[in-house]
Amino acid sequence: MKEGWTTRWKALFLWLCGYLSIIAFAVTGGYVIVKSENEELKKTVKKVFIVTLIFTAISMFFSVYNGIGNMTDNYYNSDAYTAYSYMTRLADLAEVAVFAICGALAFFKGGAGAALPADGKKEETTGNETREEDKAEEPAKEDEA
Repeated sequence: MKEGWTTRWKALFLWLCGYLSIIAFAVTGGYVIVKSENEELKKTVKKVFIVTLIFTAISMFFSVYNGIGNMTDNYYNSDAYTAYSYMTRLADLAEVAVFAICGALAFFKGGAGAALPADGKKEETTGNETREEDKAEEPAKEDEA
């Protein structure tokens, strides 16, 4: 039973790339947008993109804040630097939590085997179908009549 990369593993990988690096996410997310036909993965890329942009903007704000603070006297012994230190720690913890929770939700949302067909549509089943492997293992039944 070789499944390979299912949709949920790909979604988890996209969230991981978004957390690790904006460049890694740009490469993987761009590839998914251009090459993939799976609409669920494209929606995941859009979500990861928005979350990555939010945390990149927060990081840019803290960089500007720290740069302006560095131009003042005695910045590292001031309350402004203490506030900067606490805010960056809080933002880092929030980033880890958001990416971990969203990645887990993307991974576990699809169920046990959430691999979609190439057209991106789920097949409706009644639950009475027999898998091909089960059909091959069943012994041939003979009529007793």
